[in-house]
Amino acid sequence: MSRLEEKIKEYQASFRQKVPEELQKTMIQATNTLKDTRISDQALKTGDVVQNFTLQNVDGLMVSLDDVLKHKAFVLISFYRGGWCPYCNLELRALQGIQTCLEALHVELMAISPQTPDNSLSTKEKNELTFKVLSDVDNTVAKKFGLIFSLDETLKPIYAKFGIDIVNANHSESFELPMPATYIINTKKEIIYHFIDEDYTKRSEPEHILEHIKQYMI
Repeated sequence: MSRLEEKIKEYQASFRQKVPEELQKTMIQATNTLKDTRISDQALKTGDVVQNFTLQNVDGLMVSLDDVLKHKAFVLISFYRGGWCPYCNLELRALQGIQTCLEALHVELMAISPQTPDNSLSTKEKNELTFKVLSDVDNTVAKKFGLIFSLDETLKPIYAKFGIDIVNANHSESFELPMPATYIINTKKEIIYHFIDEDYTKRSEPEHILEHIKQYMI
């Protein structure tokens, strides 16, 4: 079993012990409903070319994909739902664990969510991240990647019970979120690897990402 997968399974075991079974069933049903939509079928995938985009980082500076690719061999993009999502935090910390390896391979890592810059900064500080954390206000870039869905109505009261305030996190009442997705992009802005799943508990394993980059460089 992979390292990130182990962390996820540990969290899930704890979650099942703490959360009432009825709430768990509702959450699982919402995930299954989203799976049935097959939104990921329309998302950008390996072989597609990405348009340039510019997003604000936690320091208020604008970061352009084109500018980054002038200095890096690859860009690794991780779309995450927000710092309120425990699975996202597990993934972000796992990606931080391979940051030194990514730098050695001339890979720039960007984590993108619809959170405001201030909330993105909180996520970066909480997880002690050293890579770029960008704010995709109104999911402008995530929409171009074809990743957007609306949070199921049945989940809103459950999230509120958990203390999750998506409206405040994103300064938006749309409840639109990106599906967790990982992309590796080369200097031609071609996608050479993708991972997308309607199930937010599924994430791309960092070690697998590294292996794919190394294979592409051979």
